[in-house]
Amino acid sequence: MRVAQAAVAVQQLRLKQTQVLAPDSGVISARLATVGAVVGSGTELFRMIRQGRLEWRAEVISTELARIRPGTLATLTAANGVQVTGKVRMVGPTVDAQTRTALVYVDLPAGAGIAAGMFAAGQFELGKSSALTVPQQAVVVRDGFSYVFRLNADGRVSQVRIDTGRRQGERVEVIDGMNADMALVTSGAGVLNDGDLVKNVPLPASSAGG
Repeated sequence: MRVAQAAVAVQQLRLKQTQVLAPDSGVISARLATVGAVVGSGTELFRMIRQGRLEWRAEVISTELARIRPGTLATLTAANGVQVTGKVRMVGPTVDAQTRTALVYVDLPAGAGIAAGMFAAGQFELGKSSALTVPQQAVVVRDGFSYVFRLNADGRVSQVRIDTGRRQGERVEVIDGMNADMALVTSGAGVLNDGDLVKNVPLPASSAGG
């Protein structure tokens, strides 16, 4: 009798080991397991979208990570044109040594109209602040440093080293090295040297009408 009970217990244990239970309700997005295959501990069998929720895995350069925290809002646009706003759930603890980027995980609202695996690009809402910016063509990089050329009253230019920050479109943020009322060379700065004589040509006024 005991032998029979032991045999039943063994079979029940084997049966239990063939069952795969989902940790939550959701939709299976990928099946990696095959019928009849023997898998080891920790092997990925299925991928599931839990309760219809998706996340955006954003690759962010390491220099920007300190400004992003759990709860930070992010607005992204998917490949199908759908725009949605989510919240940062977690900032990845490691930085890729090759790309110098880390993953930031952003929870997206259910029913956002975005499919799993779809490419998306977006930006994080880090707050608004005033910043001094100059046209990108006014900045010259030499020997690893950034410079602008200040236009002096005598028509000559002075090479001024600056520290740059963020870039947005065709504008570059200046963190240190110049003030807002400094007259700069914005065209042809790349061929100038300190002390060169230049001609100040005012920008033409835009014409109204046709």
